[in-house]
Amino acid sequence: MELGLVTFADLYEDPDTRQPVAPERRMRELLEEVRLADEVGLDVFGIGEHHRADYLVSSPTTALAAAAAQTRRIRLSSAVTVLSSEDPVRVFQQFSTVDLISGGRAEIMAGRGSFTESFPLFGQDLQDYDELFAEKLDLLLRLREGGPVTWQGRHRSPLEAATIYPRPVQDPLPVWIAVGGTPQSVARAGLLGLPLAIAIIGGAWTSFEPLVGLHRRAVDEGRRQRAEAGEAVADADVVPVAINTHGLVARTEREAVDAFFPSWAAMMTRIGRERGWPPTTRRQFDQMRTPDGALMIGSPEQVAEKILAQHERLGHQRYLLHSSLGAVRHADVLRSIELLGTEVAPIVRAELARRAPAVEDRTDAAPVADPAGA
Repeated sequence: MELGLVTFADLYEDPDTRQPVAPERRMRELLEEVRLADEVGLDVFGIGEHHRADYLVSSPTTALAAAAAQTRRIRLSSAVTVLSSEDPVRVFQQFSTVDLISGGRAEIMAGRGSFTESFPLFGQDLQDYDELFAEKLDLLLRLREGGPVTWQGRHRSPLEAATIYPRPVQDPLPVWIAVGGTPQSVARAGLLGLPLAIAIIGGAWTSFEPLVGLHRRAVDEGRRQRAEAGEAVADADVVPVAINTHGLVARTEREAVDAFFPSWAAMMTRIGRERGWPPTTRRQFDQMRTPDGALMIGSPEQVAEKILAQHERLGHQRYLLHSSLGAVRHADVLRSIELLGTEVAPIVRAELARRAPAVEDRTDAAPVADPAGA
């Protein structure tokens, strides 16, 4: 299993000075986080795209290019690229450039986005929310195939025998689909044979098990449909699934709780106020850090145990921890990264290696409905 991190690079209020942190300082902190993750042997680092005053990064590829020049082995992903309001041609060109800078370590994590500020900003109509994503994903996947592309849709000017440059090191450039729990989106990713990233930010992580199964069934259904259409179908390799949760690793559970809860609760309450949710409580937090809860909070041993328990049920190939939320102190985030790489990862990798001969095939080959328009 790959282990890594994701961040939205929150522009927080410094808990010591009570002043907003300067964007240039936050950018230095972000790059320090990526460098440390690379140094301690983590596998993936994802950076989100937002167009709001409370988040730093509106252009993930720019930040990822800077990170690519300062790291050696860690994979670099968006988390996510809001493809619905982007131009797929520019997305492909920019990630190809990051791939060249990094020597083949770039990934696109495409999603519809949980915020909508980018739609009016770039002249998109929210009434076209679903259609925009489906159409632009189709074009992005066509572009990464290479060769002249002739394409026409409703929401972008057509292409006529266009070849897009530069080409990336990786062929194909990895594209993941990021979802928050919509079954239609999960099924679409599987039918297209694309890796799936599931953000679990509330409730019980066990409730997402059906979605993982749906994705695996959809992968098989997509292969069957392509074979029946006379297309060449690759061997039935595993199409990866990633799990992303909020949390923090500290030397003890108490240290992790004290460092994480105030900032996490304030951030969730602030976002919840925009969406009509009630304030986040300590009771909710404590419930969510139980073994079945969504939060990943505790000592290295506790976090490793929970990651392994999730893998036992979900069988996923990647786990991403989101620690730098709200005003969590930068020093606490760095300590969490260090512990994840130097203590959690060795426990998880050793145990999964021990279990490997006994791993069962979790694929269920039942048919999946075609999620057209999802």
